[in-house]
Amino acid sequence: MCIRDSINAEYMGYISLRMPKKIATENINAKLGIVMRSGKALLGLTQTLKAIRKGMVKMVIVSSNCPNLRKSMLEYYCMLSKTQIYHYTGTNIDLGAACGRYHRVSCVSIIEAGDSDILTAVSS
Repeated sequence: MCIRDSINAEYMGYISLRMPKKIATENINAKLGIVMRSGKALLGLTQTLKAIRKGMVKMVIVSSNCPNLRKSMLEYYCMLSKTQIYHYTGTNIDLGAACGRYHRVSCVSIIEAGDSDILTAVSS
């Protein structure tokens, strides 16, 4: 098998070393929906920052189009409190829909995961 054949095989989707982004996003959306139904989560920047300062947050999910200043501030707070942070691949509209809300959500903080295994699935 020459190099050209291996490149064509990868291009055609025969060789896949990573999980496609669409499947990964759907997986996160399903896990986030379970968290919203059975666990405890806070939506929005202000509530997330207050909860991080109190030390209640286990994970923070940030949308892709969150402003850079807010994103860096959240990363800094998460680094100080040793909290997991996950950069969601969709926009804030997609993140709001994944949470079951009909408005835009720039960040979600997970306090209790409930029946979901999102804390272990995202970290690995």
